[in-house]
Amino acid sequence: MTPELSIVIPVYNEEAGLPGLFDRLYTALDALRTGYEIVFVNDGSRDASASLLAEQFRRRPDVTRVVLFNGNYGQHMAILAGFQSARGQIMVTLDADLQNPPEEIGKLVERIRAGHDYVGSIRRVRQDTAWRTLASKAMNRLRERITNIRITDQGNMLRAYGRNVIDLVNQCAEVNTFVPALAYTFARNPTEVVVEHEERAAGASKYSLYSLIRLNFDLVTGFSLIPLQMFSMLGMALSGASGLLVLVLLTRRLLLGAEAEGAFTLFALLFFLMGVILFGIGLLGEYIGRIYQQVRARPRYVVQTILEEPAPGARRQVAGAANAASILPLEQRGVGR
Repeated sequence: MTPELSIVIPVYNEEAGLPGLFDRLYTALDALRTGYEIVFVNDGSRDASASLLAEQFRRRPDVTRVVLFNGNYGQHMAILAGFQSARGQIMVTLDADLQNPPEEIGKLVERIRAGHDYVGSIRRVRQDTAWRTLASKAMNRLRERITNIRITDQGNMLRAYGRNVIDLVNQCAEVNTFVPALAYTFARNPTEVVVEHEERAAGASKYSLYSLIRLNFDLVTGFSLIPLQMFSMLGMALSGASGLLVLVLLTRRLLLGAEAEGAFTLFALLFFLMGVILFGIGLLGEYIGRIYQQVRARPRYVVQTILEEPAPGARRQVAGAANAASILPLEQRGVGR
């Protein structure tokens, strides 16, 4: 039967925190008293995460599905793979580190049932370092001004989506994307709720400073042309100012004769203009790079194996399984486009 609720959880090197996640997550979902499934997507973990997920599947094959990538493709590609595999009418994304308590899922489900098709979450008190919190808030404001996507807390992965939004997201074939922003563009009635936030149960954040910068570059260049337009206007303004400066210097030379006192000022202006030009080349390269990645049409991710309970009538014996008729053997799957 098609469940009402699907939980999509990307997993990357979360060996230490998975047992605690399993204990709290299944208990919280059972308390909701609705049909649900949990789709774990292992994003090429190098620790024992895949083994723990397989063991959890054997414990609860009725509500557990495990998608195993053949390599590391990133958090958002893992979420997209989960969306492709999930069957629920309500989709909830959740990180595996327990910073978002599973007990908060019910708040988002209630908003979807009330008629919203996108429910974001705002952390009441962030359990992050001060620099990470300030940097996130600054990027949130900049991103909102540039893309017109109003997501208060873009770094929080606890979000819920209606089936109509997910169907549209699944039709997209973007190589690089930011899933919450992409879903927001398709939502008709978005809203947000305040949720609790906890410290990581184990391990460390997978996002370095460089990763956060790259993520925000992808977000800005993937959803708006405003950076290019702003740089074009800046170029026109600097061209006009440079023309006026040339006229001033030419007039001074004709009236006062040759002079060397302004040489360092000219060098400073030259270096400034060179910096602007290099920044513009880099900005243009971001857009060209996205085009280059898109036109290659390579798979966004490759699914090696999916562990799932077979449909009725398709059951087969699996040697050595505790419940042989309810566990699907490892199965090679295709690629994500």
